[in-house]
Amino acid sequence: MNSKIKGYLLGAAAAASYGLNPTFALPLYADGMNPDSVLLLRYGFAMVIVAFMIVMRGRSFKVPKGSIVALIALGVMMTMSSLTLFESYQYMAAGIASTILFVYPIMVAVIMAVFFKEKLKLTTVACILTAACGIMLLYNTGSGTTLSLVGTVLVIVSALSYALYLVGVNSRRIAGIATLTVTFYVLCTGTALFAGKIAVAGELTLPTKWYMWLDALALAAIPTTVSLFCTTAAIQRVGSTPTAILGALEPLTAVIMGILLFGESMTGREAAGIVLILLAVTFVIAGGAGAGSSLPRPLTRIRHMFPKLKRR
Repeated sequence: MNSKIKGYLLGAAAAASYGLNPTFALPLYADGMNPDSVLLLRYGFAMVIVAFMIVMRGRSFKVPKGSIVALIALGVMMTMSSLTLFESYQYMAAGIASTILFVYPIMVAVIMAVFFKEKLKLTTVACILTAACGIMLLYNTGSGTTLSLVGTVLVIVSALSYALYLVGVNSRRIAGIATLTVTFYVLCTGTALFAGKIAVAGELTLPTKWYMWLDALALAAIPTTVSLFCTTAAIQRVGSTPTAILGALEPLTAVIMGILLFGESMTGREAAGIVLILLAVTFVIAGGAGAGSSLPRPLTRIRHMFPKLKRR
């Protein structure tokens, strides 16, 4: 198979696998688990999987002492993003939540323009307005009711936390550390935070059926581990921009799975909102391909997050 074709297929697989988060999370909710417990299992199992891969590949767990605080900060941001997203599933359809989440590249563009003085082009501003219109269409459904305000705020916080993670992960203190190692310590931080939160609240819930443990393991393996390595392979073959554009499959996957497996419905108004958001984000990402782009470095240079390492 042509290397570029394989790269596009891997990019699609990465996006589609990440979009399966609600597919595995919602059954655990139905089994009586709370979001903190679901995320504890997800982060804990994923941490073990990534640690096993690091050992099998002969990589090192060592990181520079000056990077420890930065890694913990990244872990906190990723934990906040995961927690607020999974909490939002209790207030709105998972597909809609995942679609609103996909405004994070626009948030990154705004952060880089405001705090790092990167030029914000007129086309980027137009895309931001388009995405805002899409969110408003999602917020006011065709049935005359509105989406939960709490759920909407939770998803926006999740998107902002992930945007901050993308900005932070490309810092100088993180750039020289292998992606697997960064991921491992991010997962360690998340596991510790969720374990501490559950210990204080005393609200640990576990699967009541044996096959729900397999569901929890799949939640850690597919949307986390598989997505990570497919993304890495896709970027190596076709570059960061095409892979990022294929990320539009994430909310579409969540919407489709929500309809097929969980009986969620979609109105024409919601469909129009989804289209507007995907168009806005796609044009923002695609605009980073040209010279002088206003697209923030964490997206245009995401390839540097995945350095090739030699075996020891």
